Amino acid sequence: AEQQAASERHAEPQGEGQIFYRRRRRRMKRKSGNIDDFCRRWGNQYSYMVVLDADSVMSGECLSGLVRLMEANPNAGIIQSSPKASGMDTLYARCQQFATRVYGPLFTAGLHFWQLGESHYWGHNAIIRVKPFIEHCALAPLPGEGSFAGSILSHDFVEAALMRRAGWGVWIAYDLPGSYEELPPNLLDELKRDRRWCHGNLMNFRLFLVKGMHPVHRAVFLTGVMSYLSAPLWFMFLALSTALQVVHALTEPLYFLQPRQLFPVWPQWRPELAIALFASTMVLLFLPKLLSIMLIWCKGTKEYGGFWRVTLSLLLEVLFSVLLAPVRMLFHTVFVVSAFLGWEVVWNSPQRDDDSTPSGEADMRHGSQLQLGLLWPEGIASVSETQLRGLAPHA
Repeated sequence: AEQQAASERHAEPQGEGQIFYRRRRRRMKRKSGNIDDFCRRWGNQYSYMVVLDADSVMSGECLSGLVRLMEANPNAGIIQSSPKASGMDTLYARCQQFATRVYGPLFTAGLHFWQLGESHYWGHNAIIRVKPFIEHCALAPLPGEGSFAGSILSHDFVEAALMRRAGWGVWIAYDLPGSYEELPPNLLDELKRDRRWCHGNLMNFRLFLVKGMHPVHRAVFLTGVMSYLSAPLWFMFLALSTALQVVHALTEPLYFLQPRQLFPVWPQWRPELAIALFASTMVLLFLPKLLSIMLIWCKGTKEYGGFWRVTLSLLLEVLFSVLLAPVRMLFHTVFVVSAFLGWEVVWNSPQRDDDSTPSGEADMRHGSQLQLGLLWPEGIASVSETQLRGLAPHA
């Protein structure tokens, strides 16, 4: 169907000599291999190229705006637009689209402010200066054996780091409209993509100490790892906290640890540390959301349906993220463990249809998580209701 559509478009009067279609027989290196193939065969005919995903689109005004930015900044190697999520109509997708529309502008503006010419490249909806990309951003397989060797999966962060190492800037055009992408229609499709990203980010950390990398891009590699490694760390924190509470509940405290000890050793409780941990967590989770909605309140809420609708939508999104956080934590924990165990990552084309999760697949994927979510709090409640409050999900 794709080849037929390309053939029909090429047959149009304006298509001949302007539209080209290529389907590789040997799809080595996946998407980055497609870009390599184009650069090797035809790259010397172009000054710039714009990379799109199958589920992304850009307006003509956005494309011409990126070209003007490239022409105005001869030291720029990559200029990334800020794509807005759109096009899906499931409850899950609409919630994620709302989140990216509300939180995205402040997030990308912050990236631009702090990173300037050492910014992110997300692999699509960006304009690239072809000559330095060909010269400096070719991706060789990572040497060695095991799950963290071979073709680089998350190629975009690495290409941005290599471009900056060669002296070219990587920028985000955070305020340029007309860039759009589709998100996965449901949680499980998003998690299938997350598994590839998790493995790719863990692989990229092998490049952390490569000579010549800019400190900002080293930080990008580190934060990419922590975005997934935080899941097993959170799980271990909950498990160890539970185990400690059970030990305290089932054993008598020891006040005299040594023979002939004169003074008792009293148990110590440092509530200020617990409060500081809880408060800092809440600030990191909710302050960006609060600042984003305050910005919308100040600029006007008409395009979001008015003050009350956007505020209610924000509260629903927060509730949604709170409920999904432990689910993502369990999946990401499995992804990290499976990566270190060397389990193969399956790379299939993502779901493009606007479909919800079938009930059978939901039962299969989430059944064990539901059992864990019911049995764990019940067991803790039988020991300590105070500890149970600490297990409440966070966004």
